Amino acid sequence: MFNIQICNMFSRMAINSIFTPFRSISVDAPLYLNLTNTLCAEPLKKKKKIDPAVIKHREERKKRKLEKFIRRLEKHAEMLKPIHEIEVSKELEKEAHYRRRCGLRLSFKTLEKRAFMFKEWNRYKSAQHREHAKLIRLYMSAKLKALNKLKEISYSLYLDAIKIDDELLPFSSKGPLNTLPIEGYKAPQGDYVDVTRKFD
Repeated sequence: MFNIQICNMFSRMAINSIFTPFRSISVDAPLYLNLTNTLCAEPLKKKKKIDPAVIKHREERKKRKLEKFIRRLEKHAEMLKPIHEIEVSKELEKEAHYRRRCGLRLSFKTLEKRAFMFKEWNRYKSAQHREHAKLIRLYMSAKLKALNKLKEISYSLYLDAIKIDDELLPFSSKGPLNTLPIEGYKAPQGDYVDVTRKFD
């Protein structure tokens, strides 16, 4: 009886493996025996033994090619798009290392003097800004006082005084350049022409 069950199990697994085109793992079997498809494979090809001198020669040739390519890139890297205003003559380029100035080291006393001058300048500009703000506030309060007095004397003159002067800042503008959308108008979808052949 047990042998019949095992035979049935193996035949079922064999059928499963035949009808499944991909690699399958059967879980029907109570004993968890797994069968997979036969994988078509061939043995790996033997690597040919190459002389180390030939390998070294190939590597050196690759290295030389790369070096040549890098040299070519470096040569063309300097060739930028010419800008005539900033073009430097070749003579000046050659003399660049003679003309280069070394960084000037300032003494502590000079640095301290500069810092003091910078602070003084800041103080001066702050005082100037405060003075300007004070003057603006003064002018604004004088203007408001004068307008209030004018309002008491003559309301029509007050209205003329607060009216915006159009000629003070000349401004001109055109109307809208785009027209409003036309109702029911279907915009074309470009110059596309359908040339698909239709068969009846």
